[in-house]
Amino acid sequence: MTPFEITILGCGSAKPTLRHHTTSQVVSVKGTPYLIDCGEGTQVQLIRYKIHTGKLDHIFISHSHGDHCLGLVGLLSSLALDNRSNDLHLHVPADLEPILQAQIDFFVQHRNFNILLHPISFELPTPIFEDSLVKVTAFPLNHRVPCYGFLFHEQPGDRHLKRECIQLYGIPYDAIPSIQRGLDFTTANGQVIPNDELTTPPDPTRSYAYLSDTLVVPQYTELLQNVDLLYHDATYCAGDEALATKYFHATSLQAAEFAKACNAKRLLLGHFSSRYKDENGLLEHATQVFPHTLMADEGLTVAVD
Repeated sequence: MTPFEITILGCGSAKPTLRHHTTSQVVSVKGTPYLIDCGEGTQVQLIRYKIHTGKLDHIFISHSHGDHCLGLVGLLSSLALDNRSNDLHLHVPADLEPILQAQIDFFVQHRNFNILLHPISFELPTPIFEDSLVKVTAFPLNHRVPCYGFLFHEQPGDRHLKRECIQLYGIPYDAIPSIQRGLDFTTANGQVIPNDELTTPPDPTRSYAYLSDTLVVPQYTELLQNVDLLYHDATYCAGDEALATKYFHATSLQAAEFAKACNAKRLLLGHFSSRYKDENGLLEHATQVFPHTLMADEGLTVAVD
């Protein structure tokens, strides 16, 4: 199957600590990286974990709080120093666009590439980007400022050609791509071979959902039903629900209950408060409800399968 991985660059909340960097992660599909959020120090983490930015063409920012975007202008400035030439697309909440544009105009004046801002301002889940590898849907979360989650859905791959059919029907190699895309094949004597006799179905598509900085949003259990990997805000531990409600975050237990309602395959907890010196409690509470739970950590790479 095509590699589909998530690499955590930072999973702490509010401010950097010696334990965690602020929020940032890379979704990598078939070697193509997509950056989600860009907290302070993200560019150092990209270097540390050997994420090459040459193919990084799309960055998705969930909201305008500094722990999710203060590293962005520094990264853009470094890309300019690297003599980048290909366009860079920034998908950002509409309230952040003018602020970010002013920073780009001031700090990243001298560059050889275009920075294209795509404002996000939707009340319902809306597709915001699509290429040959993924389709990305943004959906509003419940936080103190406009904040969006992102659903990455893998595009369907090619069908699998049965190897024995190549010799059986005399299929030339230049015809294989069209057969894998679903077309029938006509033999040299004019016989049409249906595609379903030549191929088997493509691999199942996979999905990844990113929900950071939010109260639980039960209205999205249908949208995220059967998601393969769910990253969810787990700023607080069970017992601190009052704090979670006050600051529009979730506890690890609430995240687990949401993952169960979504019938997610796995749950990845993140955005941890620095108030907890031992984060094992967050995992213990979550696994009581949803056993297939992981804790985010800097450098962790999780395959979406």
